[in-house]
Amino acid sequence: MASTPTTPAPAPDGDWLRLDQQICFSLNAASRAFGGIYRVALKDLGLTYPQYLVMLVLWEHGELPVKKLGEHLRLDSGTLSPLLKRLEAAGLVRRERSARDERSVEVRLTEEGTALRERALEVPRRIAAATGVDVGELRELRARLDRLTSALDAAALEETPLRAP
Repeated sequence: MASTPTTPAPAPDGDWLRLDQQICFSLNAASRAFGGIYRVALKDLGLTYPQYLVMLVLWEHGELPVKKLGEHLRLDSGTLSPLLKRLEAAGLVRRERSARDERSVEVRLTEEGTALRERALEVPRRIAAATGVDVGELRELRARLDRLTSALDAAALEETPLRAP
């Protein structure tokens, strides 16, 4: 007599190896979902999500050395350089050696890059609307994620062994 497959019993909430218990998976899934929404919202601007992040920093801070831009975005120069090259080819930014320090490359917006900011003002509204969550909840979520990021950065620096809560 052949045995029939059975459905495994549901794991208790304390089973830390279940996929639905992994915060990293939930964050990754949310990030991928945001990526899809941003892809649509940024299409009219001709920007990818990473390019949009570069533009946000430049709109906020103005001219910056590549190193400082990378610090704001948490990106290394190997990842940032191709982004800047594409933005420069699109006529949105200009890269130039610093007059103060030839080792440093400064990134600044062009007139077109500055003008694009006006068209980009609608993007955050579209993203917020797509979440179905009110602005106050989004701000609280962002604050919690910022605290989580800070805690993880600190743990990585300390090389603290991971312990179950």
